[in-house]
Amino acid sequence: MHPTIFNTPVINTLMHWLSRLILHLSGWRILGEVPAQQKYVLIAAPHTSNWDFPMTLMVCFALRLQVYWMGKASLFPPLIGSIMRWLGGIAVDRSKQGNLVESTVSAYKRADRLIVIVPPEGTRAKVTHWKTGFYYIAQGAGVPIALGYLDFSKKEASIARLFHPSGDIDADMKEIKAFYSGINGKNPQQFAADGE
Repeated sequence: MHPTIFNTPVINTLMHWLSRLILHLSGWRILGEVPAQQKYVLIAAPHTSNWDFPMTLMVCFALRLQVYWMGKASLFPPLIGSIMRWLGGIAVDRSKQGNLVESTVSAYKRADRLIVIVPPEGTRAKVTHWKTGFYYIAQGAGVPIALGYLDFSKKEASIARLFHPSGDIDADMKEIKAFYSGINGKNPQQFAADGE
């Protein structure tokens, strides 16, 4: 995987303390502990606002996580794309989703440690169903899915638990979505945890 701001020591340390300060001053709390596992897929929901991105980055800096995140290819135009990749971005070409799953699984198998953030809704607009790429990446790589969230109503952020895919995607997705049913994004009307 490519170098990022998260593995740039001096800048990472500065961003750690700056992020903690901003979160504290704005009333946000980070609950729980960072998973001890070195490799997992981190899903981030609800994804309802442009604010999710900077908030997620600040939480990752505060927790000293070294992460990569997936975003649609249109977020990676020339010049700006280089900055987005330095911030941990991986451009997603939605017309080649199968290749993305396979290449990400391979990256997990090659790496000693790897955390990739995937928004299961795939967009900040309201959706009727979640994308399943994160599930197939975790299953193929043999790694757990970390259930992360930003609750704007309570100003709480957390990586609440690790979920191990059973192979029964319908049952597993139902359980994962149930976890998110009481969590409020910036624009809660945009979030349908039950997929309805």
